[in-house]
Amino acid sequence: MSRLRVAMVGYGDAGRGIHARLLRACGDVVTQVVVRDPQRVAAVHADWPGAVVHPDVTSLVTAMRAGGDVDVVVVASPTRLHAEHVVELVAAGRPVVVDKPLATDTASARAVVEVAERFGTALTVFQNRRWDPEQLTLRAVLASGELGRVHRFERRWERWRPVPKDRWKENDPVGGGLLLDLGAHLVDSAVQLFGPVESVYAELRAVTTATEDDVFLALRHRGGVTSHLQASGIAGAPGPRTRVLGTGGAFVVTEFEGEAAPFLVGGEPSGALAAPQEGWLVRGTATTPVARAVGGHEDFYRAVESWVLDAGPVPVDPRDAVRTAAVLDAARVSAAGNVVVEIAGA
Repeated sequence: MSRLRVAMVGYGDAGRGIHARLLRACGDVVTQVVVRDPQRVAAVHADWPGAVVHPDVTSLVTAMRAGGDVDVVVVASPTRLHAEHVVELVAAGRPVVVDKPLATDTASARAVVEVAERFGTALTVFQNRRWDPEQLTLRAVLASGELGRVHRFERRWERWRPVPKDRWKENDPVGGGLLLDLGAHLVDSAVQLFGPVESVYAELRAVTTATEDDVFLALRHRGGVTSHLQASGIAGAPGPRTRVLGTGGAFVVTEFEGEAAPFLVGGEPSGALAAPQEGWLVRGTATTPVARAVGGHEDFYRAVESWVLDAGPVPVDPRDAVRTAAVLDAARVSAAGNVVVEIAGA
């Protein structure tokens, strides 16, 4: 039985490929969609018979103000439109889920949160990677104390894609690029694990696309940990997905979601890991497989169900997205000037 009745803004790679898939897995139903492209309109009717299609957000807001079968709105439009769409939607009073990043810069992200607060409209951000089994497993490893005092966190989101896709994420110099796309996930993951960021050093390159396709961030956390975060579409040899170094050893994940990485741990290809395992504890030549924590991206929408229908806690505090935007803004300043940038108020 369905629980949430969902309106969606956008029905492309994110809307259809991610959000709609997760909503269906949770038993929720999409009832209204903002989309204009004829092929995507056809996809909506094929996926959700009976769903109402709107040509723009204004039409959706009018329908919701008139009543409508909507419990929550999911914004999955191109990144450069997030702030504009959320500001228009909050007036309708329905809770809003925004795909990450919340906005293209800190000022816009903060303004969106403040507008939602003025209208009293609940707002959250789709930081679904908090529910990755990898992230949950690492949390458990850190809580166990087996790594001792951690001094470095490394996470890579690297692919070999020498011929880039022809879409807005690669072509839009305002809302596209790996810094805003994958960087938002990488920074959020690091902050969730190791706390606020004090300073940022960044290297950003556009090698094969109109905007960044090769990103390196070095974050200094208030607690002393340094995070090295990398995202690239031109990595012919993707590095280990995650490596955490501490005085008691290391935690290593060599692959991510089946994407190949040319590394061996424990004498076995990473793809040979049994399903219940998620990475390794490594101390020199000694390796121990780590049990995979239970979780998945559907859990984000289960948290949304609780938030919307049962007055549960907000799945992701939108103020977290403002802090992430501040780190990404600092990364741009750092890369432009080849300097370390301090984060005000960290």
